Amino acid sequence: MWHIGDTKLNSRLLLGTSRYPSAQSLQQAITASGCEIITVSLRRESADKQSGQKFWSYLRELPVRILPNTAGCYQVQEAVTTAHMARDLFDTNWIKLEVIGDDYTLQPDPFGLVEAATILCREGFEVFPYTTDDLILAQRLVDVGCRVLMPWASPIGSGLGLTNPRAIKTLRARFPDIPLIIDAGLGKPSDATQALELGCDAVLLNTAVAMADEPAKMASAFAHAVTAGRLAYQAGMIAPREFAVPSTPVLGRAFTGGDDTQASVPSSSTLR
Repeated sequence: MWHIGDTKLNSRLLLGTSRYPSAQSLQQAITASGCEIITVSLRRESADKQSGQKFWSYLRELPVRILPNTAGCYQVQEAVTTAHMARDLFDTNWIKLEVIGDDYTLQPDPFGLVEAATILCREGFEVFPYTTDDLILAQRLVDVGCRVLMPWASPIGSGLGLTNPRAIKTLRARFPDIPLIIDAGLGKPSDATQALELGCDAVLLNTAVAMADEPAKMASAFAHAVTAGRLAYQAGMIAPREFAVPSTPVLGRAFTGGDDTQASVPSSSTLR
């Protein structure tokens, strides 16, 4: 069990809700994953009021908590306004904050992100900032009131996995009490396992499940992957070495002093 603020959680897998082939496919994936939190873009709700209301009504029937996000926002005020609308619509002070700075990589704008996070934290939001793996940026976000960090593994939807695991390991060491959720770029279950092995508390993903041939089956695979990664982290993994270490003990091994392929045989003089 782990915590986000006062909320207790069992599942360490969070799912997005876009790009699924159907609402039924989404529901099956959520069920198979066992996740307790799903993210929803307010822009999906606003693009078509009628379909958006239908989609929201459908999500309300699911036994999960909604984490609205500000996906697609490029300006601070745009993100803040979207967060306010999300709080009214979804009746939650949770917000996944995205302030995009680059069209090609969809990398967060670090300056805009900190500015928007500062405003929203002051207004009582529980801000989940989508950020890079930069240590200084993470510190600024914590300083302005963020109690969760969501560093990327790699660019959104890329499936590249953890491109800088050392940076993630550093974040874990520097912020041991801050929930660390890897967000974006995970492509396969082993990527999620690696994230949890590094000490991350959870992962959030969308494309890897939604675009799979069988989303529900892939969601189940990721659920098992995060469990395996967390157990490995808790168990304590051996450190990698540059040389071999025999698993079979050498005590009692025959010593010849020369050719070790032959057993040592006492000479006749020693038998007298």
